[in-house]
Amino acid sequence: MTTLEKAKLWLTDTFDEETQKTIQEWIDTNSDELEDSFYKELEFGTGGMRGIMGVGTNRLNKYTLGQATQGLANYLHESFPNQEIKVAIAYDVRHNSKEFGKMCADVLTANGIKVLLFKEHRPTPELSFTVRDKNCNAGIVLTASHNPPEYNGYKVYWNDGAQIVPPDDENIIKEVYSVKFNEIKFDGNDDLIEWIGPEQDDVYIDACMKNSLYQDVGRDNLNIVFTSIHGTTYATVPQALAKAGFKKVDLVREQMIPSGNFPTVASPNPEEPAALEMAMDLARITNGDIVLGTDPDGDRLGIAVRNLDGEMQLLNGNQTNTILTYYILDQWKKAGRITGKEFIGSTIVTSDIFIDIAEKFGVDCKIGLTGFKWIGKMIRDFEGKEKFVCGGEESFGFMTGDFVRDKDSCGSILLACEIAAWCKANNTTMFEYMIEIYKDLGMYYEGLVNVVRKGRTGAEEIIQMMKDFRENPPAEIAGSKVAIVKDFQEQTSLNLSKNQKSVMDDIPKSNVLIYYTEDGTKVCVRPSGTEPKIKFYVSVKDQIASKEEFKEKAALLGQKINQVKEDLKL
Repeated sequence: MTTLEKAKLWLTDTFDEETQKTIQEWIDTNSDELEDSFYKELEFGTGGMRGIMGVGTNRLNKYTLGQATQGLANYLHESFPNQEIKVAIAYDVRHNSKEFGKMCADVLTANGIKVLLFKEHRPTPELSFTVRDKNCNAGIVLTASHNPPEYNGYKVYWNDGAQIVPPDDENIIKEVYSVKFNEIKFDGNDDLIEWIGPEQDDVYIDACMKNSLYQDVGRDNLNIVFTSIHGTTYATVPQALAKAGFKKVDLVREQMIPSGNFPTVASPNPEEPAALEMAMDLARITNGDIVLGTDPDGDRLGIAVRNLDGEMQLLNGNQTNTILTYYILDQWKKAGRITGKEFIGSTIVTSDIFIDIAEKFGVDCKIGLTGFKWIGKMIRDFEGKEKFVCGGEESFGFMTGDFVRDKDSCGSILLACEIAAWCKANNTTMFEYMIEIYKDLGMYYEGLVNVVRKGRTGAEEIIQMMKDFRENPPAEIAGSKVAIVKDFQEQTSLNLSKNQKSVMDDIPKSNVLIYYTEDGTKVCVRPSGTEPKIKFYVSVKDQIASKEEFKEKAALLGQKINQVKEDLKL
C-alpha cells in the first residue's frame, strides 16, 4: 500500500474532522509531512512506543495510542481470563500526556478493565512501584523520557512492575497491529477509575529509603543542589531528601516548575552538561558538594561532584554506577549479607568494570540487552533463586533493590547523597572515592558518539551503516588488532586470532555489534530503538596507581577514544 493510500484511509468518519482536514490539506498541497507521517507505523522499540506527536500512522496521537491500548486490553483479557483486571496509568509533564493518560484509561474501562489513574504527573519509577504495590496486572506510562518537546511515548509494564519482555511484548504487538482503528473502544466508564493521589508518594518514598540507605553519617552537613529540569520529580525527590534527614538542599526554583516546553534548557537530558548548567551555577554560589538532576519522567539521573581541582564535574553513567555499585556491595559485605547467591545487573553496552566489581565481592554480574526491561527480566527469572542487589546501565540509569523494576532516580539519589555525605565526613569526595575504585580494579574511561539520521532516508542510512559494519568489520582500532567480534543479531562471537566462532544464545537477538581489541578496548555499535540515531559506545582502560596519576591517565585515555572515533570515521 502506498503512503497516499494509507493516508486516505484516515479520511473516513472513524477519525475526527480536524484529523481529516489536516490530511486533506497535505494531499492537496503535496506536503512532505504526508510522507513522513504515513510511510510506516510507529513501532515498539527497547523503550516502548515513542514518536513525534501529530497526525498519521507514524505519529503519536489518539488513534495510534488507542490502537495500542485496545490491543493491550485484548491481550489482558486473554492472559487473565475470568479475573478482575487492574491497570495503573501514570504520565509525565509533556504536552498531551495527561489527556493521553485519560484517553488510555477510557479505552481500558470501555473494555471492562479497572484503572488506577494518577491525578497528576508522577515519575515512571513510581508507576513501576505502584503496579506491584497495588497488585495490578499491568501498567502504562505516557512519557518520551528525555526526547525533545515535540515527542511523547507509551510504555507498558507487566504485573511484576517491569517493562514487557518476550513473549508478552511480541504477543501484545501482534494484538495491537490486528486492531483496526474503527474497533477501538473510546467510550470509557469513569466508574471503573480509581484516582491515585499524593498519598502514594509517601509509600513509594518509604520504599526508596528502605532499599537505598545504609548508614546515617553526615547527612545534615552535605550541601545538595537539585533540579527536576521541569519534570515529575518535583513531587518526590525534595520530599525524599527531607525525610531521609538531608538538611541542606537547594532547589533550582526556575526548573522545579513542571513544563512540557522545558523552557530553560535546549534538552531536558541530564546526560548533557548543559541541562545541569543552572544547577552548577547555583552550586558555585551555595558551595554545593553534589548536584543532582533528573529527566522529565524521573527515571534517569545526572550527578556532578567536585573533581580534583574543586570544580563541579558531571560524571558519566558508568562512573556514577561504578560508585553506587561498589559502595552497596561493600556495605553488603560488611554486613555479612553476601552468600554467593546474589547478583547485579548490567547491559552489553555498559562498562565491563561491573564484571570486575562483581568478581571482587563474590556476586554474579548478569548482562542483558540495552534497556532496563532486560534487568527487570533478570529479577523475574531468578526470583526465589538468587537475590538481586542493584543494576545499572551507561545511559544514566540505576536501581537499588527490586521494589522498583526499572531505573529509579529517587532511590539512586538518596544513595548517592549518603555516599557523598559519608565521603565528606571522612575528609574526601565522591570523585576521590571513584579513583580509589579505579586503583583497585583498573581505570575505565568511556565515550559515546550519537550519529543522528532523521526521516525515512535517515532510517535507510542507519540500516546501511549497520550492514557495512557487520560485513566489513575493522581489522584494527586505535592501534590494537580487533580480537573478538560479537554479533547479537546472529548470536555469534568470532575469535579472530583462533578463527573460532561460538554461539551466544543466552541473550535474545538484537541488532548490535561489539568489537574487542587485543588491548581491551571495547566498541559497541547499536541503532537506537527510540530515536533516529545510531550509537557508538567506546570503552578503554588502563591501570592507575595513585590519585596524582588520574589527570594524565584521563587525558591519555581521552586521546585514545578520539583515535577510535577517527579510525571509525565518526
